[in-house]
Amino acid sequence: MATTNLVNLPINVNRIAARLRDYYTLTKPEVNLLILMTTSAGFVLGHSGSLHWTGLINTVLGTLLVASGTATLNQFMERRYDAEMRRTANRPLPAGRVSANEAFWFGMGLSVAGGAYLWLTVNLLTAVLAVSTLLSYLLIYTPLKRKTPLCTLLGAFPGAMPTLIGWAGAADSLHREAWFLFAVLFLWQFPHFLAIALMYREDYSRAGYQMLPAFDADGRFTRYEILTFTVVLIATTLLPVLGSGHTMIYALGVMAAGAFFFYYTAKIFAENSRQAAARVVHASVMYLPVVLALMVFCKA
Repeated sequence: MATTNLVNLPINVNRIAARLRDYYTLTKPEVNLLILMTTSAGFVLGHSGSLHWTGLINTVLGTLLVASGTATLNQFMERRYDAEMRRTANRPLPAGRVSANEAFWFGMGLSVAGGAYLWLTVNLLTAVLAVSTLLSYLLIYTPLKRKTPLCTLLGAFPGAMPTLIGWAGAADSLHREAWFLFAVLFLWQFPHFLAIALMYREDYSRAGYQMLPAFDADGRFTRYEILTFTVVLIATTLLPVLGSGHTMIYALGVMAAGAFFFYYTAKIFAENSRQAAARVVHASVMYLPVVLALMVFCKA
């Protein structure tokens, strides 16, 4: 009997490990990395005096729980449609590795725990902002993805909220500078997510998602949008240069980062392809951390 149990032990361990990986996948860790980066930047930029590390850790941890719950509940709501897209068909829910009931309660548990944790360890404003982000993402953005391309505009509001959550975690209030940081992340999402929509246009269409306007069959209008929002984003990041609180390092840094990002968004016109859209996505993921790092460095 003992020998049989030992033989079966690796199989059980592998099954448990696979199960844990599926639950981890439900939280969308790749998205959470971006959320934690912007939340941390908001906290560091919002604090005054020496950095309160305990407050930063509590803010990041609570935000991570709420973001993970939001991602899980989003996949619960979209499980039928995810099964129709190649890029999402193997996710735990459409593939049947996690049941809908399990995902729902897992997402609810993470969300409630995150909101309560922020309220108890940080402050009420931070908790309210985090829960508001969850509700607007799930109740407004998620259903609108199947109704109108304006979902990207409305989804950019909860998408930019982590900056305010971080700032509120540090200052327990929202100053004018917090809204500047919000604006940067708000604008950044358009070239990033519109490029993703171009990459997976057929996949989204197969599942009934209206991420791009029907009249834009060749993607030209969307490519103009990407370029326009990139220009507005770069101009917005240069606004602090007009004040006295930022150094030449910041000005040169954001101009160099902006030129890099603009190069790839401009190239999408010369090469209307999935590869060109993918390069815009990759450039956006490199651009944002550089700009946030410059803001943090110049504040320090």
